[in-house]
Amino acid sequence: MNTLLTDRPWLKSYPPGVPADIDASQYPSLVKLMEEGFAKFSERTAYSFMGKDISFGQTDEMSKALGAYLQSLGLAKGDRVAIMMPNCPQYPVAVAAILRAGFVVVNVNPLYTPRELEYQLKDSGSKAIVIIENFAATLEACISRTPVRHVVLCAMGDQLGWLKGPLVNYVVRNVKKMVPAFTLPATVRFNDAVALGRKAKLTRPELKPDDVAVLQYTGGTTGVSKGAVLLHRNVIANLLQSEAWNSPAMAGLPEGTQNTYVCALPLYHIFAFTVNMMLGMRVGAKNILIPNPRDLAAVLKELAKHQVHSFPAVSTLFNGLVNHPDFNKVDWSHLRVSLGGGMAVQSAVAKLWLEKTGCPICEGYGLSETSPSASCNPTISKVFTGTIGVPIPSTWFKLLDDEGREVAQGQPGEIAIKGPQVMAGYWQRPDETAKVMTPDGYFKSGDIGIIDEQGFFKIIDRKKDMILVSGFNVYPNEIEEVVGQLEGVMECACVGMPDEKSGEAVKLVIVKKNPSLTESQVQAYCAANLTGYKQPKVIEFRTELPKTPVGKILRRELRDKK
Repeated sequence: MNTLLTDRPWLKSYPPGVPADIDASQYPSLVKLMEEGFAKFSERTAYSFMGKDISFGQTDEMSKALGAYLQSLGLAKGDRVAIMMPNCPQYPVAVAAILRAGFVVVNVNPLYTPRELEYQLKDSGSKAIVIIENFAATLEACISRTPVRHVVLCAMGDQLGWLKGPLVNYVVRNVKKMVPAFTLPATVRFNDAVALGRKAKLTRPELKPDDVAVLQYTGGTTGVSKGAVLLHRNVIANLLQSEAWNSPAMAGLPEGTQNTYVCALPLYHIFAFTVNMMLGMRVGAKNILIPNPRDLAAVLKELAKHQVHSFPAVSTLFNGLVNHPDFNKVDWSHLRVSLGGGMAVQSAVAKLWLEKTGCPICEGYGLSETSPSASCNPTISKVFTGTIGVPIPSTWFKLLDDEGREVAQGQPGEIAIKGPQVMAGYWQRPDETAKVMTPDGYFKSGDIGIIDEQGFFKIIDRKKDMILVSGFNVYPNEIEEVVGQLEGVMECACVGMPDEKSGEAVKLVIVKKNPSLTESQVQAYCAANLTGYKQPKVIEFRTELPKTPVGKILRRELRDKK
């Protein structure tokens, strides 16, 4: 019998043409991969943003200059540089600049509150930040308590030309009032930093596969936010795995057609970082940058201008778009891959999407700790399986019991993942790393799954008390820690509740110390200290919380009591 199939029974479900393994050693670093793309596709459009096209050649030139500017600040190889922006052309330029200069990218959610931002900048030790002015007031509120000494300030219109750029900036600042007043020391404007860098020379550091490329912050298995350390070889492996997995669906593209990706997922999220930006550089794809995916009408208006081939998204975005009255104004006939990740795809959404586009939503699974893709359904299958698919090339799954032993065939167990895309560990937290890594190199996901005869995995439960809101992890420990500091709160507990729009939403249960505490006071406090998706949708007051005999709060009981 084929030993590959006994080790990896899912290989029999691979589509024709998808290899069992990929060769991640073909690039020594992401910089080599990007520079190959810059040279090979120099004339092609790399990014389309608000009607403006930016070529691979322009991205190459600007990132080289910005990298030289960052080096001129005296930063050393391996220093961390944060990026805090929505999807705009400065994001990929900043990523390429940071990596080419030998530094480490720290992706930051631009909607973070000062408390959340301060924690991440301190924990990562970021010495510089590239930030869009819309969120500069958040940085101002905490910068003095962080290691950040250099700020590159971007504006929405930076790359839109001498006529449109100032107009967009005027509207953003003065009409839509999207830039709160701020005062920041030691700032330089993005275009000025690039201009200064053009007069300097980029020193090329020697980068190896095991050098750190990205710190991707996640809750891991506990509520404390930790940086998943992604090496150059981790991200390289994952984008090559994704390319191999998508190849059967992409094989049908007419000769000479440029692959066009919808980049509606935020680039600070590892899903878009890898499968949009990095894979796009490898294959010479055009990414349509969507700065605000919540504005569905604007998204569809933008997509109507393009032939779209690949669309990674979360179920809530697919659902919002397919039910929008303008959906049919987009020509979906060129769509080859609709990749659903981040959260479970609902079967009703998948059915309607297939009916309206002819392209199935192909559900995948992954985590920040796996760069992110770990498994996926075949991209050419029209059948919605309701599973997370099969492990992608060079990836092994096994199901473990609470003692770390592999469970018997047909039994549920914790999904453990091994492959070249698995992180090196959590940033400066060997104790937390030890909790999730097995002695034989598997990462324990915290998700409980089962495997069927064809090698498809299905998630049936979650080991950790995590809440998944529109593809974003919310950890009850963090919410409880923050709310517990509000005057008038005796104790509190946080659980997930089903939500039609976001999959799950946050429910907060509070026992009052001060009887006058109101729901609106709690909401205002949460809004000041927690980014939007972490804020409770339902706040409930009780006289006591259910607990074990030793005093541990029983979150499961709170979940069961609707």
